[in-house]
Amino acid sequence: MSDKFAVFLCLLGGFCFISWKHSLIGVTDALKLAGRGIIFLGICTWLIYMLPRLKFFFFPVCQELPDICYLAGPLHEPDRLRQEEARRIQQHQHNDKMADYSERVLKPRQNSLLQQKMERHYNMAGETWRLTQGFPVGGEEDQVCLDVAVDESPNQGARRRRTLLQTVTPDPARTQAPKQKKVIVLPDEPPEDLEGVVRIAVRCPSRRTIHRRFLKTWSSTLLLDWMMKSGYPPALYTLCSSFPREPLRTAEGLSLEEAGILSHTLLHVEENEPALT
Repeated sequence: MSDKFAVFLCLLGGFCFISWKHSLIGVTDALKLAGRGIIFLGICTWLIYMLPRLKFFFFPVCQELPDICYLAGPLHEPDRLRQEEARRIQQHQHNDKMADYSERVLKPRQNSLLQQKMERHYNMAGETWRLTQGFPVGGEEDQVCLDVAVDESPNQGARRRRTLLQTVTPDPARTQAPKQKKVIVLPDEPPEDLEGVVRIAVRCPSRRTIHRRFLKTWSSTLLLDWMMKSGYPPALYTLCSSFPREPLRTAEGLSLEEAGILSHTLLHVEENEPALT
């Protein structure tokens, strides 16, 4: 198509050039004539473009559309029914695919996530027994209860089984009293201008820094109580000095001054490394 159009343009250009060579008009007149022709073609193109819109503007066809639709409707009724049937079949296929995908993929995934959440919840709540299938209640006492005499009535058998259960399964006696929870009470902070007062800052693993004033003569175990009250139990965390980084010596009969705290000090709370088994 492009080759034919190029050949047509070459022939048209050659025809125009030969006609101009054998004509009596000059170059200026030829350019004027070509410009007038281009303007005339532009006006014709604009009229062709605007005439249909002017026709629809002055003579709207809104009232003719119902009649046209009414006449064209019966002709396309079979096509419309076929389209609706094809659309209905396609919708059923999509529904079947969606149901199959939900049964094969979505429901197992949701059940797996729900099971993981339940296991995490019961592990944190300390009720892992809820995840088991359960065990038969009783044992020997159930076997004893099932031994029924031949000549006894149902009421006598129920009374005998209830009596046996009461005697076989006594209430467990409490062997030892529960441990009393230790209540941590720290002494009041001494005034800053008092002699022997040191200000201790502790940087926690959460990047929070807490401050408190102590006396050098106080026991070093108060630091452990302070750490425990702040949410860091000594069984899991250790107090370390800043430089050099080493665990702070704390003992029952050791004062803060003997532990190495002679002035305002910055300590660090570090997590204990798990023991290798």
